[in-house]
Amino acid sequence: MLLHLSVQNYALIRQLEIDFVKGFTVITGETGAGKSILLGALNLMLGKRADTQVLFDNSKKCVVEGIFSIEKDHLKDFFEKNQLDYDEQLILRREIQVTGKSRAFINDTPVNSSLLKTVGENLIDIHSQHQTTALNDPEYQLNVIDSYGGLTEMVKDYNTRFLKYQNLKVRLNNLIEEENKSSNEKDFFNFLFSELKEAKLQNDEQELLEQELEILNHAEEIKAKLFSSSRLLGNDESGILLRLAEIRSNLDSVARFSQDYSEISDRIRSSHIELSDIFSHLEKKSESIIFSPERVNETIERLDLIYHLETKHRVNSVEELLNKKTEYSHKLENIDSLGEEIKKLSGEVENAESEIIKLAAGISVNRQKFFSEIESRIEEYLDGLGIPYARFKIQHSLVEVPGKDGVDAVKFLFNANKGGKLLDLAVVASGGELSRLMLAVKSLISKKSLLPSLIFDEIDIGVSGRIADKVGNLLSLLSESVQVIAITHLPQIAGKGNAHYFVYKVTDKNLPETKIREIESEERILEIAKMMSGEEVSSASVETARHLLKQVK
Repeated sequence: MLLHLSVQNYALIRQLEIDFVKGFTVITGETGAGKSILLGALNLMLGKRADTQVLFDNSKKCVVEGIFSIEKDHLKDFFEKNQLDYDEQLILRREIQVTGKSRAFINDTPVNSSLLKTVGENLIDIHSQHQTTALNDPEYQLNVIDSYGGLTEMVKDYNTRFLKYQNLKVRLNNLIEEENKSSNEKDFFNFLFSELKEAKLQNDEQELLEQELEILNHAEEIKAKLFSSSRLLGNDESGILLRLAEIRSNLDSVARFSQDYSEISDRIRSSHIELSDIFSHLEKKSESIIFSPERVNETIERLDLIYHLETKHRVNSVEELLNKKTEYSHKLENIDSLGEEIKKLSGEVENAESEIIKLAAGISVNRQKFFSEIESRIEEYLDGLGIPYARFKIQHSLVEVPGKDGVDAVKFLFNANKGGKLLDLAVVASGGELSRLMLAVKSLISKKSLLPSLIFDEIDIGVSGRIADKVGNLLSLLSESVQVIAITHLPQIAGKGNAHYFVYKVTDKNLPETKIREIESEERILEIAKMMSGEEVSSASVETARHLLKQVK
């Protein structure tokens, strides 16, 4: 239950602190005083999106903090799963900085707002003024049935598995689409791969061919120069090698006279050996140079093929062409593997579909077990709320394809008049009847859920007099099992609260400010009297107010 609420710098609130009690708390005040602002602050604390417009003073941050007591083990698994400190007293805090940045805390541990919202949904159910429209929402109607029947966890498990099934279907459809697209590309990639494969390209081939072609195109010139060079080195009378031999012979003959002559002779010998090797190499190279028009054509054709492939594939080297060949090979392998992957995933989708069909059928059977019980209980509540002839019916049908909520399609049918035809709520229920029906629904499921607190924002819209008294009695009865906080404008309801808070507005330095205080005894009697007769309080209204308060346990 909510023990304490602290609000700083929110909307029209500069600062307020409220201590809440177990049982039934009522909040009253004039229209426009700021009662709904309290709910706004609560919603902010529970994870609602906010911006800097909520700041009372734009130079300071907004802080909303709530202290809750929680039953033993309630939310314990959730706290352990999210690595949060668990205590039977829980503190939620939300801060909005002047920059608009939001911060959220659970027991002083920073968390994201979605986690804060999840915790809040397990602590408080806030019924706003316009929430009665949710009664017409099929999803909400299923939630009512699931809450009453204790099927919430079963449905959550189904939702998880259904989401997995949907994701598998999306993946399968994407793969099938990819395969369809790839099948059109397969022939193209196969052609490109085969073309490169048949080319039998080798690394460095282009450079070697270009070098060979350059030699072939200048064969006569190269051969002549090589021949001339070999003659100059040769062993004839004018050859360098013959002359070096003579020089070495001369030096050998005088080597005995000086170590220097001997060393020079050795160097000449080394040079002679090196030049002899060069001479042999030049002769071989000269003999190998043969101008061949056929080889020129072959080389040009091979280079043209390489240049064509490089242009076609937008690359600059044979190495890159070989990389392209590998890339096309991988693409073809992936295309061929898609079929196997689709086959495997199709089996997973089929199994998942069978599983959700089975789960949805089980949920449906369990839901239908509670239809008649819910119908009779709602009618009992409505009888106690002044609609004695009300009839309530859950219209049910099955859908062929399971959805996120299963295979059940439900619609709440209602009629408040004796013998009246059961119709859709949106068609037949008045505002006051919807309010009472919502209260009946909340009363029905509150004892089945683990929610420790219910907050009603003017659940009494559209009712008055004797009916208002019945609404107050039901809220009071409900507060015996859960904490109930009701914002009301009806004295019959205000008089039944175990605690009474009064919201009012003051003006300080031309700035309106919302404040709240607990009222008791004579002040409370006077407030309820004003709710009955206006500012001109009569003695009769005071006595009636006094009588109303005497009825409070």
